[in-house]
Amino acid sequence: MGERTVGGPVAAISPVQQMLASGTGALLTSLFVTPLDVVKIRLQAQQTPFHQGKCFLYCNGLMDHIYVCRHGTSCTNWYKKPTHFSGTLDAFVKISRHEGLRSLWSGLPPTLVMAVPATVIYFTCYDQLRDFLWFGLGLQGSYVPLLAGGLARLGAVTVISPLELVRTKMQSRKLTYSELRVCIRSAVAQGGLLSLWRGWGPTVLRDVPFSALYWFNYELVKAQLCEQYGTPKANFSISFTAGAVSGAIAAILTLPFDVVKTRRQIQLGEMDSLGVSKKGTSSTWHIMKEIWSELGYRGLFAGFMPRVIKVAPACAVMISSYEFGKAFFQKVNLDRQRLAP
Repeated sequence: MGERTVGGPVAAISPVQQMLASGTGALLTSLFVTPLDVVKIRLQAQQTPFHQGKCFLYCNGLMDHIYVCRHGTSCTNWYKKPTHFSGTLDAFVKISRHEGLRSLWSGLPPTLVMAVPATVIYFTCYDQLRDFLWFGLGLQGSYVPLLAGGLARLGAVTVISPLELVRTKMQSRKLTYSELRVCIRSAVAQGGLLSLWRGWGPTVLRDVPFSALYWFNYELVKAQLCEQYGTPKANFSISFTAGAVSGAIAAILTLPFDVVKTRRQIQLGEMDSLGVSKKGTSSTWHIMKEIWSELGYRGLFAGFMPRVIKVAPACAVMISSYEFGKAFFQKVNLDRQRLAP
């Protein structure tokens, strides 16, 4: 992100340019991470077939999305192709050879509709908030990225949460837009306006601490690497390394909340697919207690390695692409200033 100077932020780029840089980074991240998740889901489906009405989580490197297993729907039948795989590498080879390279990006287009805007809102808000706290209010200290990261993620989650709920309803029940409108009105009439933010709590409890820790560590590691290599600004490799390290740390520390959010998301998706409403409490803390009583502390740290393996490279690709995009626009703006009469 733009370095601090005495006079003001070095990153003299407009919010629109920040949006373009983050949007490009989001697309590159999705293109890189999606094949890994497609292969993971196909291997899971081979070991334990998904039954109709059941849900699974799909990640494009930016957001987790619910997919509901419904036979005959074009958007979700990619997970149940009959090919047998002996391992991860074998899955990559066979999917590419027998189903075409495009199959490795199955399910990507519908998820990008929300993932890219969410990422654009998040990264742009972070830069704007951080610079406002540093240069507008004159705040000092390493807590500024932590605060800006948490607030930016809170805003992005709040904006996107109702849209994700709408997408899940459309995909699980195959609703038309007019039917969807009736369904949303009915949900609001029964549960109030806040029912559109169902599942917001677990998402916030995972994503806000993750983002706060991520940006805190990213700015710290980036500054240390710049000092170590004697460079005033972070280059691509420094941004990539700092992104991977900070992403891994944040992923490990927020893993229990990720486990809870996954269970809650799948629970809500299956309720939507069956058209039922679950009675009784299913709050974040209640689910956490359930997992603890069933599996102990290990249950709250399930999927440790897969999460780190997925999150670290996704963070590295996203932040290094974003920084590269900002540096590009910075150079364009400087060139314009020099050429201006």
